[in-house]
Amino acid sequence: MLQQMRKYSKSWISSIFLGLLGLSFGVWGIADIFKGTTDTNVATIGSTTISSDEFQREYTNALKNQTGPDGKPITSEEARKAGMPAALLQSLINRAALDNAAGRLGLSASDAQAAAEIRAARGFAGPLGGFDHDTFMRAIISRGYTEQQFINLVRGDIVREELVAAGGAGFALPASYAQALFSFLNEVRAADYVIIPASAVGEIPPPSDAVLQSFVKDNASQFSTPEYREVDFAQITPEDLAGQIQVTDTQLKQQYELRLDDPRFGYNVPEKRDVEQIVFPNEAAATAAKAKIDGGTSFADVAKANGGAPVSLGSVAKDDLGTRGAATFALADNGVTAPQKNLTGWVLLHVTKITPGIHKTLDDVKEDIRKDVATQLAASKISDMSNAYVDASSSGLTVAEAGKKVGMHTGHIAAVDANGLAPDGSKTPAADNPDFLKQIFAAEVGDDGDPFSTRSGALYVLKVNGQVPPKLKSLDVVRVQATAAWTAQQRAKLLAAKADALAAAATKDKNLSAAIAVAGTPAVNSGLLHRPLGPDQSENPALPATFVAKLFLTPPGEAVAGPSATGNSYIVARISGVGHPAISTDSLQFMQGASQLNHQAAQDFEPAMANAARNKQGVTINQANADRVTGEGT
Repeated sequence: MLQQMRKYSKSWISSIFLGLLGLSFGVWGIADIFKGTTDTNVATIGSTTISSDEFQREYTNALKNQTGPDGKPITSEEARKAGMPAALLQSLINRAALDNAAGRLGLSASDAQAAAEIRAARGFAGPLGGFDHDTFMRAIISRGYTEQQFINLVRGDIVREELVAAGGAGFALPASYAQALFSFLNEVRAADYVIIPASAVGEIPPPSDAVLQSFVKDNASQFSTPEYREVDFAQITPEDLAGQIQVTDTQLKQQYELRLDDPRFGYNVPEKRDVEQIVFPNEAAATAAKAKIDGGTSFADVAKANGGAPVSLGSVAKDDLGTRGAATFALADNGVTAPQKNLTGWVLLHVTKITPGIHKTLDDVKEDIRKDVATQLAASKISDMSNAYVDASSSGLTVAEAGKKVGMHTGHIAAVDANGLAPDGSKTPAADNPDFLKQIFAAEVGDDGDPFSTRSGALYVLKVNGQVPPKLKSLDVVRVQATAAWTAQQRAKLLAAKADALAAAATKDKNLSAAIAVAGTPAVNSGLLHRPLGPDQSENPALPATFVAKLFLTPPGEAVAGPSATGNSYIVARISGVGHPAISTDSLQFMQGASQLNHQAAQDFEPAMANAARNKQGVTINQANADRVTGEGT
């Protein structure tokens, strides 16, 4: 699956499951003419139009799929502020432009291809895990598609992928580009550093009451009582229903057969062997080497005499070795094959370890499958229960009344905070589901909520009846805590300033003598450091990855300061060395990296092709019609 626009061009996925993934395109604006007319289309690309209805459907689905930091769906106003309507329209235009280009080239996808793509989507799976037509229809109808419209969308996506794949096929960047990137990623550095302790800034005078009161107000969330909410709720879990469900032998067998060759379940794992090989220029050399091994010479010594060490093939299954598999898997542990022909010459293969295969029968896994199927069927019942609750609630019943009517458990929470605690500090068992607790504090007070599912599969409905807002505690109550926090903040500010000044001095003096004098300890060498690729990737425990990253941005010979791993001291470090390991363009590592880089670069062909198609076909946007769909300017 290609990235950026390609992700969004998979309109059926974005509309049904994944959300608005292609907005990073931004607005193209090439050959676009903004004008108002009396038609209801929002855009024309060549002879193809995007109707207001189509744009409305895609925009509505995009809003459903996007959530804000609070986990709630974003509003139209928030979407407009984020530029989503314009970016969405541009994505639809790009899609239409590529569809037109593919049509002129005579590209098409068959019904069988579209059907296979749809059947493979997990979101359309029924209670037993396979494709379910009813589930499929409910999903697409809820997003405004007819079955034929959706099939056409899938067919279009398949064709666009073929078009873009053809455009990027065989693309290769210059080797020098890959070498430069390799050099950058594999750069190594070393630094001398000193740890500046918090004591280096001396004692911090205690704050006055006025200063402390101001600090408390500026950090009200830290020194306030929590918000409490009163909640009525109804809930049901798959476990509540699983005991009511009878799983038939036919269902068990069906599920077993579906899972048998799926590696995620591990029911049918082939035997594997750790294998190493030696490559010979011809059969005669391989035969002579096998004779030496049969005579007692070790496999490693034969490889050494052949000019190197054995090459490990890793842990492989029989089919992984092709025509060599039968001979290799006929060996005992530590056995060596007779000479075998491969693509480049003749080889001897040596088995160094045997990992037996696994085959679990239906009887072995029957109870596990029974539990899974019961849970899946329970989830389907929960979905029906959700719909039944909506119907019951629509007739005017309360949360408790509607919940009891459809068979859900109901309850009341008098007061709970965002951590699931009651005012007396005790845990509230009814709010132990983190998704339920999060929704309690995302809901609007007084609103009748809709049913929602949690990650555990439970179904909840809630209504927040009231809230007790946070209240700032008095200074006398929080004095000790606030004084400690204020003092720590001041010490951190002074320590950061002192460390920065010492780093500047180290750069100027070309040594760490000033920092050493303050720390009272000698400088330490970091040892070899690699560019960190994540927040926890640092070879030196004393140097956080964030600080190591700063070292890789600092010119050789200069110094830099930053917080230590403990957070209560600072590091002042001066770059002492920079190295760039060499790599041969003929090496396997380089060729694999260059291949991956070429593949990623080829993905940029899609926006380029869409841009070219737009320029050639011509694009007209009716901005007034688009604004009416999204509510822009209202």
